[in-house]
Amino acid sequence: MGLNIVLLEPEIPNNTGNIGRLSLASGSHLHLIKPFGFELDDKRVKRAGLDYWQYLTLTIYENKEEFFKMNQHKKMVFLSSHGTKDHWDIDFEDDMFLVFGKESSGLSKDILEANADRLFKIPIYNQRIRSLNLANAVGIVVYEGLRKLR
Repeated sequence: MGLNIVLLEPEIPNNTGNIGRLSLASGSHLHLIKPFGFELDDKRVKRAGLDYWQYLTLTIYENKEEFFKMNQHKKMVFLSSHGTKDHWDIDFEDDMFLVFGKESSGLSKDILEANADRLFKIPIYNQRIRSLNLANAVGIVVYEGLRKLR
């Protein structure tokens, strides 16, 4: 049993490090799509991921075109504050890809439009909050998926 966590152009090294640790803890495969807002050897990535980073199942892609071409037949869902369905309505499957956008702007308009039927959100109950921290959002969705797959 496992899920695939996809970070499209991550910008904050601490988030990526924390998500790396989460990937290992949850038995998930981490997919990182360039460009990054940092270098992978950044000490903040390593500090947030602690000494676990070396044990990750990790795939790095040069760009989103490469990622989508290599994984075109995989089951994917997309997470965004623009989603119309809640994350607990995802029909989780083993080996599913959970795609998250970059911290500053989320998923691009073309990805949102092309995947409107597979677009989910984490409900936010206060209008003063635009979105959740990326590492927190990934944790919420991954563990909901694991709960449903048990």
